[in-house]
Amino acid sequence: MDIRNIAIIAHVDHGKTTLVDQLLKQSGSFRENQHVAERAMDSNDLERERGITILAKCTSVVWKDTRINIIDTPGHADFGGEVERILSMVDGAVVLVDSAEGALPQTKFVVGKALARGLKPIVVVNKIDRGDARPDEVHNEIFDLFAALGANDEQLDFPMLYASGRQGWADEELEGARKDLAPMFDLIVRHVPAPKVDKEAPFAMVATILENDNFLGRVLTGRVEQGRAKVNMPVRVLRPDGSVVETGRLTKLLSFRGLDRVPVEEAEAGDIVAVAGLSEATIPETIASPEVTEPLKSTPVDPPTLSMTFRLNDGPLGGREGKKVTSRQIRDRLFKETEGNIAIRVSESPESEAFEVAGRGELQLGVLIEQMRREGFELTIGRPRVLFRTNEETGEREEPYEEALIDVDEPYSGVVVEKMAMRKGLMQDMQPSGGGKVRLTFLIPSRGLIGYHGEFLTDTRGTGIMNRLFSGYQPWAGPIEGRRNGSLISSEDGATTQYSLYSLQDRGTLFVDAGEKVYVGMIIGEHSRENDLEVNPVREKKLTNIRAAGKDEALLLTPPRKMNLEQAIAYIEDDELVEVTPSAVRIRKRYLDPHERKKRDRAGASA
Repeated sequence: MDIRNIAIIAHVDHGKTTLVDQLLKQSGSFRENQHVAERAMDSNDLERERGITILAKCTSVVWKDTRINIIDTPGHADFGGEVERILSMVDGAVVLVDSAEGALPQTKFVVGKALARGLKPIVVVNKIDRGDARPDEVHNEIFDLFAALGANDEQLDFPMLYASGRQGWADEELEGARKDLAPMFDLIVRHVPAPKVDKEAPFAMVATILENDNFLGRVLTGRVEQGRAKVNMPVRVLRPDGSVVETGRLTKLLSFRGLDRVPVEEAEAGDIVAVAGLSEATIPETIASPEVTEPLKSTPVDPPTLSMTFRLNDGPLGGREGKKVTSRQIRDRLFKETEGNIAIRVSESPESEAFEVAGRGELQLGVLIEQMRREGFELTIGRPRVLFRTNEETGEREEPYEEALIDVDEPYSGVVVEKMAMRKGLMQDMQPSGGGKVRLTFLIPSRGLIGYHGEFLTDTRGTGIMNRLFSGYQPWAGPIEGRRNGSLISSEDGATTQYSLYSLQDRGTLFVDAGEKVYVGMIIGEHSRENDLEVNPVREKKLTNIRAAGKDEALLLTPPRKMNLEQAIAYIEDDELVEVTPSAVRIRKRYLDPHERKKRDRAGASA
C-alpha cells in the first residue's frame, strides 16, 4: 500500500485537532454508530480541560488504497519542541491558517522549521465560515511569510484549499461546492511525495515519541527509515555519538489504524510504527538491526530559554495533602520527564533538596507542575528566570527576546504601548486589523513578559489577545521594574476568620477566604502600597456578656482573588515561592520567619 506521512501544523486555536476529527470520520475510521469524543486526538485530561494540544500524536487513515499517517501537533510556542522533532518523520505539511487571524507567530515558527527541512507545504485557510473572514488577504500574508522564511520556488508554488474543519468540508475554490474533505485527501495523495527510503537495507529508525504503557512498558514511536521491522527481531540502540545503549528484541510492533494501535507482524520502511520491548532506549536514539553501526541523523531541538527551581515543600502544611513529598521522588519524576520531553532539561540546584528545570516557557513548565500535582506530588516553585548567555565574539551578556503580536481594541492601545515600553519592549509595527482593533508587534526581552499577561488582560478589559514567539538572543536590555505592590503576610498560624479579614480588606486585595488554613510567612493578599505588611488573619472577635449596638451586623467580604497555578507563578517575586499540593496552590515567602527575612534584607542592603 502507498504511504503518505504528513504533519498538521498551525498556531494555537486555528482548528488542527477539529480538522483531524473530520478526516477520521470521512475516511471511514469510525463505525456509523460509534460514539467519538470531540477533539478525539486530545486524549490527555489537561488537553481536554484547556482546549489545547500539548503532545504530538499520530493517527492513520486510508484513502483510495493509500495509507495517510497524520501527526497532530501542538499550536502553542511553549510546546514547539514537540513539533520540531516530529518533522523528521513526515514528507509534507498541511499548514492551517485562520481565515480572520491570518499567519500568527507560531505559524511562522513551525513553517520556518518545515521549509528548512525541504517539506512541500499545503496551505489550508480554515474557518472560512467566520463572519470576519478575509481569505484573500490571508493568502497574501502566507505568501509573504514563505518568502521571508526563504522558501524555494517549489515551496512558494504551494497548493491552497479553503475549508471549514468544524463543518467538515474543503474546496479549491472559495465559492466551490463545499461538500466534504475529498479535495483535501486527493491533494495530499497527489502533492505529498511518498517516503524516499531503502527497503532492502538493514532495519533502522529514530525514536521520536516516548510514552509509558502499563502493560507494554516503554513504547517508542518513529518512522522506519530503512529496511523492515519484524516482531521478535534482535535490535540494538545507538546514541547520537554511536555508543550502544542496550540490545534487545522488539516484543511488540504496533501500527496506527485510526485512533487505535494495532499489533502487526512486520512494518516496512516509510511507515510510522510504535515498538515495545526496550527498557532504556529514549529520544532521539537510533533503534536498528545489530549489523548497523552508525546512528541515523536526528533533528536538534532549540535550547530552553526559561528556568524554575523545583523544591521540596518545607512549609508547615507540607506532607498533609500529597502522597509523594520527598526530594528523591521529585528528582526521579523530573528526570523521567526529560526522557520523553527533550525540550526540558533538569539539573541539580545549588540549594539543598532542589532542582533547576529549564524549558521553553511558563506554560510548558506550568503543565509539568500541574501533571505532578495530579499525581500526588507536593513541591514549592521559585520565580521563573530567563537563561542568559555570553556572546563568545563580543563578550557581551545576552538574553532571550520574544516577538509579541498583540491584537487590542483601539481605546486600549495606548496603555499597552506604555506598559510594553516600561518592560523594554520595542515596537516593530502598528496597523489597523479591522473591527476597531489594532495589531501591535513588539520585540521584547522574555523576562519583560514574565507576569505581564494578567496585567495585560486587566488593562484591555479581557478583550486583548497576545501571541508570543522566541525570536533569538540579543544584548541585555538592563533592569526591568517588577511588581509594584507589596504583600500582606500572615503573622499567625490557624484558620482565617471573617471578622479579621473584614478589617484587612481595606489594606489591599485578599487571596484567601474565611476558614482557610494559613501559616506564618504565607502571603494572603496584595498590599495597596509598595511595602510588605504583616497582618493577623486569624484574629477572632472577643465575646462578652454585654450586648453592644451593631453586634449582629453582617460582615460582608469582597470575594478574594483566586489564582490558578500559572497566575501564581507569574505573580511571585524573587523572595517568594508557590506552594503546590494536590488540593491547593498557595503563595509564601521564601523565608517564613520574619526575623530571618529582616536579617536577609539587611545583608542584601549592606552588600
